Amino acid sequence: MNYWYGKVTDQTIEELIAIFGGDNVFTKKDEIEAYSCDEMPLAKHHIPQVVVKPINVQSITRLMRLANEKRIPITPRGAGTGLSGGCIPIYGGILLSLERMNKIIEIDQENFVAVVEPGVTLSDLCNHVEQQGFYYPLHTGEMSATIGGNISTNAGGLNAIKYGVTRHNVLGLEAVLPNGEIIRTGGKFVKCSTGYDLTQLIIGSEGTLAVVTKAILKLTTKPVKREVLFAPFMNLQNALDAVPEIMKLKITPTSIEFMERSIIELVEKYQNIEIPHHQHEAYLMITVEGESENEIYEYFSKVEEICRQNEAVEAMVPGSARAQRKLLDAREKFFHALQQYAPMAVIDVVVPRREISEFVRKVREISEEFQIPIIVYGHAGDGNVHLHPICLNMNRGEWSKKISRLMSEIYHVGISLGGAISGEHGIGFDKKVYFNLETDIALINIMKGIKKAFDLNNILNPGKIFDL
Repeated sequence: MNYWYGKVTDQTIEELIAIFGGDNVFTKKDEIEAYSCDEMPLAKHHIPQVVVKPINVQSITRLMRLANEKRIPITPRGAGTGLSGGCIPIYGGILLSLERMNKIIEIDQENFVAVVEPGVTLSDLCNHVEQQGFYYPLHTGEMSATIGGNISTNAGGLNAIKYGVTRHNVLGLEAVLPNGEIIRTGGKFVKCSTGYDLTQLIIGSEGTLAVVTKAILKLTTKPVKREVLFAPFMNLQNALDAVPEIMKLKITPTSIEFMERSIIELVEKYQNIEIPHHQHEAYLMITVEGESENEIYEYFSKVEEICRQNEAVEAMVPGSARAQRKLLDAREKFFHALQQYAPMAVIDVVVPRREISEFVRKVREISEEFQIPIIVYGHAGDGNVHLHPICLNMNRGEWSKKISRLMSEIYHVGISLGGAISGEHGIGFDKKVYFNLETDIALINIMKGIKKAFDLNNILNPGKIFDL
């Protein structure tokens, strides 16, 4: 179905100023250019006609009614740290930036919840709740991302084995529908069997169903101790072979990360540091939390035994908090190091844990076939593999011609192994062309029906995930 969209006119601008105030409406090129893309590599920029920055839910309801009446597309945006083009205003129209709705409304100490606006950054939330003796465990690796953005993509990250992803840590939402109605889902409780779970439906919908204006988040207590074990291996297969045995231990690790020497070398140059045992081919980095050093080191002794049985060269625990932070910081900077290195694409396929090694093996075959190097690392504990085909020693035009076919083959392999094309970044605009590779047409039609039920005129973040 093709939708006709209205334009933002001078009259529309006046109406927006009446809703938001002049200080919250932006039309000048130098003010709105930064909102034409996210951090998706190689993205084509799409400049909105106007950017608005609400400070309350009432102004968003008025905006929605106005845009719905005039059929003007609205693209919600958090911090713009996404990697799939989810907040790119591909039809122009109104860019709805939620950056000024950044209040931590409440820390409910008796119910272990935080109530926050969508523009609160992950970093600010974590710091704030920890000062009050609580812990919000989501760690995406990009702490400047907003809670609204995390909810939009159901962000995962480094702590998913123990704490799950965003949807496991959201208890309820306030959101504005495209027709301007406000809905409230869930609440300050951990279970509910009352009708459809609209909280979970909105999480991961990439801003296509409703604009989240408030979130109720589950908190826990901060662990007493957190330690890291770093184990180099002679090859990636040996490293990955150790993971199932580690997962069988009684303690659940916070994360198990795998990486190869190529990304270690890049991050060493980027941060001007030296990673221990950096000459080896592959590594596991296991993070665990516990109530005492004895508990953690007893666990790590078992992990070390498993790693050595799988031909690990070493299994070391950093000797100081500074050395531990150095390793964790290096892992968090992988993507930034790659950005500085070469033009690249971003793939975040997820497969069953046992299939990681087979998936990586087939990716290597595809890399050789296309003669395009691919940097590989990821979350071994949950099967989320991050791949970066890079443009190195190849004409940029030739690389661009090959990259779509290479990505299609990689997605086909991931799906054939029981996986999905995105583990945590979302579909957005970037992966929309590949979405139907894995998704049954009946399921797509159900999703389209849900989209129409929420957004009859298709004004909210149109062109993302699929086309109506």
